[in-house]
Amino acid sequence: MLFRLKAEGLQHVPADGPVILCSNHISNFDPPTVGIKLDRKVHYMAKAELFEVPVLGKLIHGLGAFPVKRGGVSKESIRTAITLLKEGGVMGIFPEGTRNSGGDAAKKGAAMIAMRSGATVIPVAIVGSYRLFGKTRVIYGPPVDLTEFIHSSSGDTLEQVTAKIMSDIAKLRERALF
Repeated sequence: MLFRLKAEGLQHVPADGPVILCSNHISNFDPPTVGIKLDRKVHYMAKAELFEVPVLGKLIHGLGAFPVKRGGVSKESIRTAITLLKEGGVMGIFPEGTRNSGGDAAKKGAAMIAMRSGATVIPVAIVGSYRLFGKTRVIYGPPVDLTEFIHSSSGDTLEQVTAKIMSDIAKLRERALF
């Protein structure tokens, strides 16, 4: 109600099976924004420090978040994500890893998790500013086609998959601005 949230492209999100929602990251409000209009529970990795805040830690855990240690590879978090997806769950991932990077610093984690889990990757663009009573749009695009990478043994496959995902997110954002 405070942000007049509008969701577009909900038909692109599969009703069942493993799904990774890959979105741009502009605000701390992004995790609930990406998942609030869906009929499926969306799980997220959240920095471990948030779970140490008494009320917040319990709240985000209850909403499906699990901790990730920042600054390095968190093997436990990756295992948790892959297990969740192999059980048919939904993950929300922000490949940029931090807010407002402009897509320049996308990390390979989403690509690696997608390739290992076989999940459907849905690009998501959040457009708006979360101003009080302002309009914010969340746009779900068609699944990212990763078939060309499935049998690839190239050392730069994860970079290519990451670039493809970020390109699809950028296209959604560009279309939304016009």
